[in-house]
Amino acid sequence: MAIVESVGKIPLQDPPEEEFCAADLTWTKFGNAEHHDEVALIPYDRVDAFIIGECTNVECPTRFHIERGRKRTIGSLKEYKDDEYLEYRLYWCSFGPENYGEGGGILPSRRYRLNTRNRAARPQSMRGCTCHFVVKRLYAQPSLALIVYNERRHINKSGFICHGPLDRDAIGPGAKKIPYICNEIQQQTMSMIYLGIPEENILEKHIEGIQRYCGSDAKVSSLASQYVHKLGMIIKRSTHELDLDDQASIRMWIERNRKSVFFHQDTSESDPFILGIQTEWQLQQMIRFGHRSVVAADSTFGVKRLKVIFDFQSSLLSYGRSKRNTFILFVLQYIFNHPNLVIFSYWQYPLFTLLVFDSRQHALPVAWVITRSFTKPDVSKWLKALIDRARSVEPGWKVSGFLIDDAAAEIDLLRDIFCCPVLFSLWRVRRSWLRNIVKKCSNIEIQREIFKRLGRIVYNIWGGINASLALEQFLLDFVDQTAFMEYFKVMWLPKLEMWLSTMRNFPLASLEASGALEAYHVKLKAKLFDDSHLGALQRVDWLVHKLTTELHSSYWLDRYADESDSFQNVKEKYIASTSWHRALQIPDYAVSLDDKDHLFAKVVSQKDSSLTHIVWNPGSEFAFCDCSWSMQGNLCKHVVKVNMICENLKGYQPSMSFWSFEEVLMDLWKKPVDDSFALDLSLAWTHQMLDQIQKQVELNNSTDIGTVVNNMPLKWVSKKGRTYIGKPSSSLALPHGSSNTKSVVVYNKKNRKRKRLSRLR
Repeated sequence: MAIVESVGKIPLQDPPEEEFCAADLTWTKFGNAEHHDEVALIPYDRVDAFIIGECTNVECPTRFHIERGRKRTIGSLKEYKDDEYLEYRLYWCSFGPENYGEGGGILPSRRYRLNTRNRAARPQSMRGCTCHFVVKRLYAQPSLALIVYNERRHINKSGFICHGPLDRDAIGPGAKKIPYICNEIQQQTMSMIYLGIPEENILEKHIEGIQRYCGSDAKVSSLASQYVHKLGMIIKRSTHELDLDDQASIRMWIERNRKSVFFHQDTSESDPFILGIQTEWQLQQMIRFGHRSVVAADSTFGVKRLKVIFDFQSSLLSYGRSKRNTFILFVLQYIFNHPNLVIFSYWQYPLFTLLVFDSRQHALPVAWVITRSFTKPDVSKWLKALIDRARSVEPGWKVSGFLIDDAAAEIDLLRDIFCCPVLFSLWRVRRSWLRNIVKKCSNIEIQREIFKRLGRIVYNIWGGINASLALEQFLLDFVDQTAFMEYFKVMWLPKLEMWLSTMRNFPLASLEASGALEAYHVKLKAKLFDDSHLGALQRVDWLVHKLTTELHSSYWLDRYADESDSFQNVKEKYIASTSWHRALQIPDYAVSLDDKDHLFAKVVSQKDSSLTHIVWNPGSEFAFCDCSWSMQGNLCKHVVKVNMICENLKGYQPSMSFWSFEEVLMDLWKKPVDDSFALDLSLAWTHQMLDQIQKQVELNNSTDIGTVVNNMPLKWVSKKGRTYIGKPSSSLALPHGSSNTKSVVVYNKKNRKRKRLSRLR
C-alpha cells in the first residue's frame, strides 16, 4: 500500500449503512516512510455511527470512552497543515488502558467466581486493552473527520486478546462455555437488583442481553442464572458499614472507589469534611447534557432531618454518655410515655446535588457533594475540582446558565467559576409555602386565599408596590391562623426581603425546569427516607451507599430504557416522572375556564371522567389545585396544564419567568441619556446578544457546517497581520534598499527553522 502525504489524496468514504465499523472502511497509510498511520476520511456527522459500529464488534464487544480531548477555535492558527485538527478526541476501549486484573486491591477481572469479600465486585473490569483511535475534525475542512486508528486489535501489552469471547482466560477455565458479560449487561443487572425487581424478570433480561453475543444455549442459561443469583446475594448482603466508626468507613469506601470521588477533604481543626461523588457515567452525562446548556443545583437537602432533641437534665445526659444502650432504651420508653413530645431532626451532613437536563428535559444528577460548610472558600474548592475534571475530558466544556433554588447561594462565586448568567427557580419557595399552608390551615378556602395572597406579594416585585406594606396587610388579614403565622414569622419573615430581592434581580426559571427539579427532589426523598433502620440515617456511609447504589441505578436504568427503547414500563414511568410531561397527556378539551372573572379552572380527570379537579388562581405559579398530589405541596399536572392554556389567552397574567424575561429585555431597550457612555454600553450588549442569536439560528438551520465557516467574517489573530480564515497572509514586499532587509532575512531563516522542526515533530 502506497503512503500518501496529503489529506487531499485520501478518499472520502460514507458507507450507506446506518452504523458501520473499521471493517467497512478502506484504510490508507498517511505520513512518511519513517512514521505513518492507518487513516480513513469520513463526514464529521458520521463519527457517532462509526463509534457505535466499533462498539458492536461481535468478536470483542465493548464501549469506547473519551480518554483525552483538545479543541481549537476557527482563526486561532495563522499557518497550518492540511491534517491540523479543529477538534481532537482520543477514544479508548473501556477495557483499558489500565489493567485491574494483575493483582492489587481490586478484584481480578479474569475470574468467573465473584469475590464475596469485595462488595463492589466487577468481574468485567478493565484489563489493559490497548485498542484506541483518534478522531480529528479537520481545521481546514470542519465538515470532515480524519480517523487515525493506532491499534485496531483488542490486545494487552503482551499481545494477547484480553477480553471478549476469543479470550480463553476472560472468565476462568472453560471460557468457551461461559457466557460473555459486558459492562452494559452487568450494570443493567445490578440496577434491576438494586431497584428490587423480581429475580425472574432480572434473569430474563440478563439472558436476552447475553444471547446477543453467545446465542441460545442451555448451558449459557444455566450459568447466567447462577451469575444473577450470586450477584443478587452479594448485593443483598452488602452493607454500608465497612467499619463501626463512620469516618473510618467513609475512608475505606473512598479508597475502594477512587474513580467515583472527584474531591475529598477530611475533617480537621481548620477544614470541614467535604466529599464530592461523581461516577464515570455521571461525568459522561455532565459533559453530554451540560455543555452549552443549563446546570442546576438542588441545595442543602436534609438540613432539617434526623436529629432528635429532648429536654433532659444534664444528669440524664451524662448518664446516657456512660451507658449508651441503657440510655437508648430509656429514651424510647420516654417517647412512648410522652406522646406529645416534639421531635426535631437534622441531617448530619447536608447534601448538595448538581443536575443537568437530559434529552427530555428531566433533571439528571451528575454530582453529589456531602458537606456541612457552604462558605465561599469551601464551595470554590470542590466546584473548581469538578469543572477541571470535566475539562480534562472535554477541554471546551462550557455552561450557558446556572440555575439555583436558594437565595443565600454564593452567586458571585458561581458567576466567576462558570462564567455564565445565574437563574433562579421558585420551586422551593412554592413547595415550602404550600405544604405548610395545607398542614397548618384546616379550611380549604383559607388555604387557597393565603396561597394566592403570597403569590401576589411575589408578583408585586415588578409592580412598583411596596412589599412591606402588602406583607403587613397580609399578616393582619390572617392573624387568626396562628399555626401558619407562627411558622411564617419564624422561618420566612426575617429573610423574605432577601428572597424577593433575588427574584427581582435574577432571571426566573420556567415552570418546566421547576417541575423537573421538584421531581428529582421528590425521588431523592423517597429513596433516602425509605429505610427501616433509623440508626443508619445518622451515618454518612449510609447516605453514600444509598446514592451510589439505588439512586444511581434508578437514573441509569431510566436513561438506558429511554435510549434503547427497552423496559417499556420503566421508560413510561420515567417519561411521566415530571408534572410537565404528565400535563402534556391532558387534552385541551378536558380544561374549562371561568371566562367571566378568571377565578378558577376545571380539569376533568383522565382516569375517572366523573371526577373534576378545580384549579384556583389560574395562570399563576401560585395556582392552587384540590388534587391529592397538590395537597402534598407538589406542583401538579393540572396546574401546569391550566397555565399552558392561559398563557395564550388575554385577561390572564403572564408567568413569572416570562415577566422576568420581559423585564430583562426592557432594561436593555430603555434609552439612556443621549450621547452618554451608557448608550454605548447598551448598544454593545444588545448587538452582542443579537449576533449570538443570529449565529445560533444560522447554525441550526444549516445542513453544511462548511458553508457557515466560509461565511465567517474577517478575524484578527495578532498585531503582526491579519488573515482570512484558512488563507495565510502574504508577506509585505520591501524595497531593495531598505535598512530592514537584513532583519527580514534573519526572521525568514528562523521561520523556516521552525517549520522544519514542526515537520520533525
